[in-house]
Amino acid sequence: DTQQRYHLYPNEIKIVKEEKMGRFFNLDSPVMVALTKMADLIIVNLLAFFCCLPIITVGASMTALHYVVLKIVRDEECYIVKSFFKSFKENFKQATVIWLIEVVLIIIFAADFWIIRNAKNSLPSWMSLLLIAVAILAVLALTLAYPLLAKFENSVKMTLKNSALMGIMILPKTILMAACWALPLIIIFWVPQIMPVTFCFGLSGPALLNAFLYNKTFKKFEPQQDAKDADDWTIPVEEGAEATETTDTQERAVTTGEGSAEETEETKETKEISEEQE
Repeated sequence: DTQQRYHLYPNEIKIVKEEKMGRFFNLDSPVMVALTKMADLIIVNLLAFFCCLPIITVGASMTALHYVVLKIVRDEECYIVKSFFKSFKENFKQATVIWLIEVVLIIIFAADFWIIRNAKNSLPSWMSLLLIAVAILAVLALTLAYPLLAKFENSVKMTLKNSALMGIMILPKTILMAACWALPLIIIFWVPQIMPVTFCFGLSGPALLNAFLYNKTFKKFEPQQDAKDADDWTIPVEEGAEATETTDTQERAVTTGEGSAEETEETKETKEISEEQE
């Protein structure tokens, strides 16, 4: 058997190469989608970082960060800067209250640890363990506070309560979420060479991982939008058209009524004539 051979011209190779490059740089290609999301994460990370610098705005910045990142995870269309400052403005008061509560807790725990460490009389070791356990519980209870505030409209009290209850409900995921926020600090102290990566994704990276973890849980508590039945083939009628149809129907009814009345009179006259003839 002889194997058939074909001619391959350089123009054909060039066309195939251009097609592959076109698919690669297509906005809908997986590579371009991934690069777009990375750029969005860098932008929102820088926004959150600079908005956290005044300290008092940390709560509002973190809430806006979770608001945008959840949209990225759900592939929802949004303008990063506009959406960030929209959430920042809407949740500023409640987020600031939650942040101040966290600051108070941080000061209390820091003071307790300092007292235990610098006490003249050695305190029992179980006190340190108890304080650590309480601090960990507080962290887990507050892990979902900003994501809940970003997604659900509620009072500060109910937001904190829901954060604690949901944190217990999905405890393994809550532990992972808290660990994600500790990851940038670990990288900064142990691998300072990749500080630029931490600067670009230090806030948006953990927020993204958190969003992947709590996304399904949030969907369970979100109200379902009423979707129109696919088998409903009715065509909506405009108000003007509906009024015209009603008027036409009434006119037809009146005309029919007049015709029936005339027919009745003619029938009566015919009966009277026939009676006279008889």
